[in-house]
Amino acid sequence: MSTEGSEPVSPTGRPHVADHNHADVTGGWLRAATFGAMDGLVSNTALIAGVAAAASAHTVVISGVAGLLAGAFSMAMGEYASVMTANEQIDSEVRVERKSFKLNPQAERAELQAMLTDMGLAPDTAAKATEEIHRDEAKALNFHLVQELGVDPREKPSPWVAAGSSFVLFAIGAVIPLIPYLLGYESLWLGLAFGGAGLLLAGASAARFTRRHPVWASLRQLAFGVVAIAATYLVGLLVGGVVT
Repeated sequence: MSTEGSEPVSPTGRPHVADHNHADVTGGWLRAATFGAMDGLVSNTALIAGVAAAASAHTVVISGVAGLLAGAFSMAMGEYASVMTANEQIDSEVRVERKSFKLNPQAERAELQAMLTDMGLAPDTAAKATEEIHRDEAKALNFHLVQELGVDPREKPSPWVAAGSSFVLFAIGAVIPLIPYLLGYESLWLGLAFGGAGLLLAGASAARFTRRHPVWASLRQLAFGVVAIAATYLVGLLVGGVVT
C-alpha cells in the first residue's frame, strides 16, 4: 500500500504531530535583557549599599537615580555597539565569500562537497547535493557561511532590539532596590530585601526561557548578587571611616 502524501507515523502507529516549539535564539534580546536586568539589580543594589554605609538616605537616593540613568544609557550604547560590530563583521565575511564565489566558483563547489563528505554523506551524494545547492547562488552563499562560520547572515540580531531591551530591563532592575527610599522608608535593609527579591525573580524569569530549574536559577543569581553587594558595602564602610 502506498504511503505517498500521508502523514508521518510514530512508533505507536499514530500520525506524528510536532509536540514542541523552539524559542527564537537569534534576536539578541534575551541575552541583552537578562544581562541588563541582572546588572541593574546588582550594580544599583551594591551602589546603594556602598553609599548607605557612609552617607545619608538623601545621598543614597541621588546616587541610586544617577546610577540608574548612567547605567541604563551605558548598557544600551554598549549593547548597540557590540551587536552592530558583530553584524558588520558578518557582513564583511559575506563580501569575502561572495567575491570568492565569483573568482573561484569551482573551488567553492569542491569545498562544499568536501564539507558534506566530512559530515557523513557519500561522495556521489555530496556531489549531487553540492550541485543542487549551488543552483541558487544566494542560498549557496548562506549555506557556506553557516557551515564555515556557524552563523546565518539572514538571521543577524538587531542592535536596536538589544539596546532597547538592555536599557529598559536595566532601568527596571536598578529601580527595585530604590523603591523603599522613594516611598519614604529610609532603610538600607529594606532596600537590600527588595534587591534580593528582584534577583530571585529575575533568575526565575530567565529560567523560563532556558528551561533550567527556577529555584536553582534564582538562588544562583542571588548568590552572585550577595557577593557583589557585600563587597561594595564593606568598601563603603572602609572609605567612610577613612574620610570621616
